[in-house]
Amino acid sequence: MQPVVILDCFTVEPSGLGVPPYLSTYVRNAWSALRRARPEAEIRYLTIDDVRWCLAGGKLTVEPPQSDPLTYSATVNRDDAIQLLRDAEIVVVVAGDAVPSVHLHAVNGSLAEIARALACTRGRRFLLGPLATYAVAAPAEYAGLFDAVHTHTMTSGDLLLGSRRPADYGHMRRERDSFTGLVEQMPWRPIAELELYRGCTRRRFCDFCNEPAKSPLVAFREVDDVVTEAEQLYAAGVRNFRLGQQTCFFSYRKRDEEAIRGLLGGIRQRCPDLEVLHIDNADPLAVAAPVGRRIAKLVAEYCTEGNCAPMGIESFDRVVIERNTLTCTPDVLRRAVENVNEAGATRGPGGLPLLLPGLNLIYGLPGETHRTHAANLQGLTAILDSGLLCHRTNVRLARAFPGTPLADLGELEPLPSAEHFATWKADIDHVWDQPMKMRVYPTGLRVPGLHSYFIGQGGTWWRRLGSYSIQVVERGAAVPLGTTADLVVTAHAPRMIYGERLAPAS
Repeated sequence: MQPVVILDCFTVEPSGLGVPPYLSTYVRNAWSALRRARPEAEIRYLTIDDVRWCLAGGKLTVEPPQSDPLTYSATVNRDDAIQLLRDAEIVVVVAGDAVPSVHLHAVNGSLAEIARALACTRGRRFLLGPLATYAVAAPAEYAGLFDAVHTHTMTSGDLLLGSRRPADYGHMRRERDSFTGLVEQMPWRPIAELELYRGCTRRRFCDFCNEPAKSPLVAFREVDDVVTEAEQLYAAGVRNFRLGQQTCFFSYRKRDEEAIRGLLGGIRQRCPDLEVLHIDNADPLAVAAPVGRRIAKLVAEYCTEGNCAPMGIESFDRVVIERNTLTCTPDVLRRAVENVNEAGATRGPGGLPLLLPGLNLIYGLPGETHRTHAANLQGLTAILDSGLLCHRTNVRLARAFPGTPLADLGELEPLPSAEHFATWKADIDHVWDQPMKMRVYPTGLRVPGLHSYFIGQGGTWWRRLGSYSIQVVERGAAVPLGTTADLVVTAHAPRMIYGERLAPAS
């Protein structure tokens, strides 16, 4: 029987990350649908890095020992990638960025690369993920490339037809079985994204967000459904989990504390030797509420240290907030940051804070002026001066994703950030991010359990798995990838810290 292939070209959304080592919900959804639709077929998992390796003649594009970001996430099927695409009865391409993304060790597959990869494919070709929304919005650009597109999910029943709406969670649960064969094809240690619900629980939606376009109504998964999926992944060898792929962890089951306690406790019980349990995405309105304070304490109690609750203030400029129906004000954000600090600023046994807030800022939104940047700097400085802790800050330009109100506005007049974004981002790096790094990771702090994962011109990058894990650079070193070590912090930069390896205990 012909093989069937999942070609992972990586995905990035505001609510979820699908770049290795993250194992996305899209890849697992495709795996389950194909297992049910073709139970006798061999399902092979490829990444765009496998294809690049073959097309480059089986060679790195950089000089060793440097790591090659174009082929870094190759699978065990690397050498046979082109032949597998040629022989496959079905190829499911998982791809698409809903937000701009840059990764040290990965380059997401472009449309041109996908077209080149599929040029040799004789079987049916399907698309799943955010790229499918672009295909629906501009069909002429994708004509002849795919037999069907699935914007959000696929099932064994709609595989050949395509789909524009997410499948019912009950249906997806019935199709989900074992992930053992999938995980075995990944030579890295994956961290699995676990989705809790679809849609946004806010009454007013932010103009740039794609989540209401994906699912205009909120649909929650049952606690046992999520816990069972974690157990299935655990049985396949996964030991790292992130409760992401939704707009706000704190709003799960309408901010139901007991449901969240049952969720976190259930995962810890059924996955007893897990290494990482983290969250992603937190609506500051939910976190700032009294119930948010209590939920933050549950997260600090049940999850592993080094955890991050990223919150979207998006802008401290009240004009931009009003113009884009942003519901978080600087005052609300301050209460949310305080609640998370109260619950999680305590350091765990490994020396890292249990849970800290992360901040998301967006430039390029309607209403932006030069005053917007000044307001952002003032708001961040106020938090810094108060002595609070923050794990990381993400600063990006807005992207008008199809189906969002921002996209419906059409072409906007050039905003100041179109010219000044790089400078403004550098301001935030030096005024806010580097001083905060020095506070959270002081010189002399011992950071345990790091593993080397990338070698660049500047040295070796080390990290732990988890939500927005801090990167520790050992300058001038070329350490074999996958080496485990403890490092002591020696210096700081805006988006990373520097460290030196400690000699192992004798």
